[in-house]
Amino acid sequence: MNKELSKRILSSIILVPLAFFFIIKGTPLFYVFIFLCFLISSYEWHKMSKKKSYYIFGFIFMILTFYSSFKLYVYDNNYLYFLSVIIICISTDIGGYIFGKIFKGPKITKISPKKTYSGMIGGYALTLIFLNVFDSLFSLSISQFQSNLSFVVFILLVSTVSQLGDIIVSYFKRLSQIKDTGSIIPGHGGLLDRIDGMIFAIPFSYLILKINIF
Repeated sequence: MNKELSKRILSSIILVPLAFFFIIKGTPLFYVFIFLCFLISSYEWHKMSKKKSYYIFGFIFMILTFYSSFKLYVYDNNYLYFLSVIIICISTDIGGYIFGKIFKGPKITKISPKKTYSGMIGGYALTLIFLNVFDSLFSLSISQFQSNLSFVVFILLVSTVSQLGDIIVSYFKRLSQIKDTGSIIPGHGGLLDRIDGMIFAIPFSYLILKINIF
């Protein structure tokens, strides 16, 4: 196991339970946590995109994302919806990383050269497994979704948006000629590197739930 992978695993072991603690613990800790994430990711966006034509649009979208985070967190007076979206994004990222490393294969796009079709499929697979366990523990699908099929479609859609978010942020990093948005998380880079999929998946999820498609 190389040094960077060891750092990545150790950081995840610390940060994921910590994030879950703030989500489950609830207000006001959750609001403080989200606000700090907003400040850090906004600063990273500022550093990577200052003097660029898309600079202000990134901030507008960031504000929209974190506003959606608050709204999704209190949606139906149940934080489990927000938590489920976070689990989808994390498991998509983990599945993509593991399956991509093991099976490699064709690249999805030159924008993000580490993204492979095997990783994409692995992201979907691990997400379905994790959310199936999560749903069996909390019966999330019973309260919102009309059927198990609707719940699966929702999971796959959010996972897809999360993967697209990752690619979009990678595109802006290439425009800025940087590898990582920061160095705050050992083995991962910046905070924006880790929540790139979430900043797209969260507003998308809130919109889908709000208009009650499923």
